[in-house]
Amino acid sequence: MKLLFVCLGNICRSPMAETIFKQKLHDRHLSAEVDSAGLENYHEGDQADSRMRAHAERRGYHITHISRPIIRDDFYHFDLIFGMDAQNMRALKSRAPQGTEYKLRLITNYCEQFPLADSVPDPYYGGESGFELVIDLLEDACEGIITRELL
Repeated sequence: MKLLFVCLGNICRSPMAETIFKQKLHDRHLSAEVDSAGLENYHEGDQADSRMRAHAERRGYHITHISRPIIRDDFYHFDLIFGMDAQNMRALKSRAPQGTEYKLRLITNYCEQFPLADSVPDPYYGGESGFELVIDLLEDACEGIITRELL
């Protein structure tokens, strides 16, 4: 199984999802190819946002991903592609080559502890609590993905 997590700039939500998912796979002795990308190349080559990295570290995660934009080949290479919100999903659907749309998923559809969540909000312009909420939502969604798609 090959999974790709996507957000706008690939410096907050999607690298956090990638990191959480990889840790959950490791903890369960499972394997999958996991990556993340951004819809835009604003931060290409950059580390994840320093605030996101700090919140991740406090929760036991170490984000090592370097930002990259999504490319056409990603739609063919990955089995599932997860967007963080409705805007991401619209952009992914508009870019998906014909015949690959079925791979696209809204990540919060996998939440179990937060069943009413309709997005993982972008914490970039928010405060500390926004970064914590992102981690909470992504931990929940990643657990759901493993349960429904890998087990």
